[in-house]
Amino acid sequence: MSGSDDPELAVGADAFADRGAGLEVAVVGAGAVGATAAYDLASEGADVTLYDRGSVASDASGRAAGICYDAFADGLDAAIANDALERFRAFSGDDTFPFVECPYVWLARENDADRADAIREQVRRMQDNDVVAFEMDGDALGERFAALRTDDIAVAGVAGGAGYTDPARYTACLAAAATGAGATLETDTPVEVRADPPRVVRPDGAVHEADAVLVAAGARTKALLADAGLSIAMKPYRVQALVADGDFAEPMCYDATGDFYLRPHPDGFLAGDGTEEREADPDAYDRSADPTFAADLSERITHRVPTVADSDLERAWAGLCTATPDRDPLVGALADGLYVATGFQGHGFMRAPAIGERIAEEILGGSGIDAFDPTRFDGDETFDVVEGMTLDRD
Repeated sequence: MSGSDDPELAVGADAFADRGAGLEVAVVGAGAVGATAAYDLASEGADVTLYDRGSVASDASGRAAGICYDAFADGLDAAIANDALERFRAFSGDDTFPFVECPYVWLARENDADRADAIREQVRRMQDNDVVAFEMDGDALGERFAALRTDDIAVAGVAGGAGYTDPARYTACLAAAATGAGATLETDTPVEVRADPPRVVRPDGAVHEADAVLVAAGARTKALLADAGLSIAMKPYRVQALVADGDFAEPMCYDATGDFYLRPHPDGFLAGDGTEEREADPDAYDRSADPTFAADLSERITHRVPTVADSDLERAWAGLCTATPDRDPLVGALADGLYVATGFQGHGFMRAPAIGERIAEEILGGSGIDAFDPTRFDGDETFDVVEGMTLDRD
């Protein structure tokens, strides 16, 4: 595919092609958010260069789970998730990447009253925000999803507006669309970031001065900005996932009591937990799963989906997510001409189509997302790393 030649990926480009005329932007990080922002900026006439120290989707985006839903009780989170889902659907296709519609279920077991009450409250607030979500007991859930064991479930939430996709293919698609819209892609180019004025320094020492620099480099964002003399309140943390064979068609599921998630996958199913609630070093973390991770998680999965009891492990891995003190991301202007997008608590990929669009809009002179303003923190805050997929989240 060639990006702007694809009609689905050129929506809006003709109408706003002059908005970015004369604007030079460097985007650091060719993950899902960076590639999407580069595409949106280039589509509106900006002169964009998309940099990455490795290849497209070589870090967090390539290791993401690919689960996408709008099951958020907070109005802003729900709106962003809904916009992201709409763009996933619009961009997907036979020549781009698949987006598979699939219900999302989150559940609490009997004798887990706190999580059960949290789910009931979440569903009520989602409905108040016009999110299509329902509450079910174990019997109703079992009638709807035969693959799930439901005799020990106290309550479940079910969101219909959900699906999953291949994160690496999405990111490659948007990077290609960005170049098709006129952006320059420079992979295997580990740049440095500088502020006042915003610029990047290439490995050969050449300086690329830009009107705006967006740093969307995932776990490495903090170090890149620190080298530019800027601090952000973000900590990378390690997570683990696996793919195993087995017949599992639906739903996507988060067992809050069992502390794991799973979704269908072309090779069987994808599942994860394994969050390490401590800061990780992006340059020195173990990318392999822990020795006991797969066996421990498989036992919990089999409890919930008995039909996959004899599944064989295909692969397991570890990746990095990013945390902030209030568990909201850092998205927007950090300094004059210098923008950031990080701190997504494991929800970065599923929000990428909407976050990329919104940060591009801010760079083009529009409004940002006030609640995600990165300057709401001083950058030297002390805080604990907390797992992203939990129930005590608005």
